[in-house]
Parts: sequence; C-alpha cells; structure tokens
Amino acid sequence: MLASNIAKWVQGLSRIGDGIAIGANVIGTVVVLCLVLIVNFDVVARGVFNSPFLGAVEVVQFSMVLIVFLQLPDVVRVNRLTRSDGFLVVIGMHRPKLAATMRHVIDTISAIFMSLIAIALWPEFLEMWETKDYFGVPGVFTAPWWPIKLVIFLSATLCTIIFALKVLSPATKAKLIKIPEHEENK
Repeated sequence: MLASNIAKWVQGLSRIGDGIAIGANVIGTVVVLCLVLIVNFDVVARGVFNSPFLGAVEVVQFSMVLIVFLQLPDVVRVNRLTRSDGFLVVIGMHRPKLAATMRHVIDTISAIFMSLIAIALWPEFLEMWETKDYFGVPGVFTAPWWPIKLVIFLSATLCTIIFALKVLSPATKAKLIKIPEHEENK
C-alpha cells in the first residue's frame, strides 16, 4: 500500500513537473518569436531609416540565454538532452536490465549536477537582485541581470526534479526494462 501511494505521489508530481516544463517551453518559443521580430525590426530600421535599434545585441544575448534555459526542462522531460545513447542502445538490445540501471545512474548523476547548478546560482541571483547590477551600455540600453539568474536557477531546479522523478518513477523503470521491439520479433 505504501509503495502504491508513493507511486501515485511520484506520478502526480511528474504530471505537474511536465506541465511546468511544457509551459516554460512555450514561453521559450514565444521569446524566439519576439527575437525574430526584434531582429527584423533592427534590419528594417538600419536599411530603410538608417537608424538601428540600439540595444539589439544586448537583447539577442539576453534572449538566447532565456531561450536555452526556458526550453531545457522540456528537453530533459522528453529525453532529448544531447548525449551519446549509442552504447546504451547496444547494451539495451542484449542486457535491458543493465541498460536500465545505467540510465538510472545517469539520471541520478544528472539530478545531482543540476541541483549543484541551482545551489550555485541562488546566491548569484540574490546578489544581482540586491545590487541591481545590469548589463548593456548605460545611456543606450541596459537590462538587469537578475531575471537571467532567476530563469537559470528555476530551470536547473525543475531539471533536478524531472531527473529525480525519472529515477523514482515505477513507469519509467518499466519502460527502461522493456525489451526493444526488434528483440521481441525474434
């Protein structure tokens, strides 16, 4: 009964984490679309009016970091994080339990590293919040650093939770142990 309750709890948290990751991905996509508009505006303003958008470079830099870290949790959620799975796929064909164990170890290590990133960024966020530090050229275009630090912190925290839930989820364990389709046909 306790295992059943824990499984339901993990499944519910996974649904919540997945929803947040999908929402962050959508926001990241909206930032991409806004970035396209800003770059196009800058090109037209330069070419037609000989008056570029001051701060375009800073906005692009700011946006690129936002896009990466807003979309990272969803990438982790759907197992599209860049890594070499060739070895795990080959092992999984012949030793699925070993491959599942290795994936759990990788997910555990990934959760640890993401938590370390979040822990390291929290004091930086607080410092940027208190000092009102900014980037850009004063008098031309400036923006505060704290939103970037906050997004990176929240992204790393969500990635930590998603990796941890992958390790704890009974459904994930069942999927990882499943024999690949081409093996079932033999």
